[in-house]
Amino acid sequence: MKLSKSEEELMNHLWKLEKGILKDLINAYQDPKPATTTIATLLKRMQVKEFIDYIQVGRTREYFPLINKEDYFSKHVNGLIKSFFNDSASQFASFFTKETNLSKSELENLKTLIESEIKKK
Repeated sequence: MKLSKSEEELMNHLWKLEKGILKDLINAYQDPKPATTTIATLLKRMQVKEFIDYIQVGRTREYFPLINKEDYFSKHVNGLIKSFFNDSASQFASFFTKETNLSKSELENLKTLIESEIKKK
């Protein structure tokens, strides 16, 4: 299951905070801040999708992520590769390196990462 753009934004705030009550999450946004009801609705949808959960602390709910950012990002990228690049990581890498205006230094860093992974296998 996937998060909407608004849910991803809220999830990014929750990942940074690690846990938080509704007020903490609203305060994590820049002005103009979203309405309390909007955030509450997003939290409920994200809980139904099993991305977050909460514990009751008095009369308040303290929310926390059930999936870490790296796992979510990995599934998201793998889904993109499957959907848009015929499940070919090399087609994705070719597109990524040509279309993202990476500097020579960034490309060299990628090359080092790839060579390191090759040595591990």
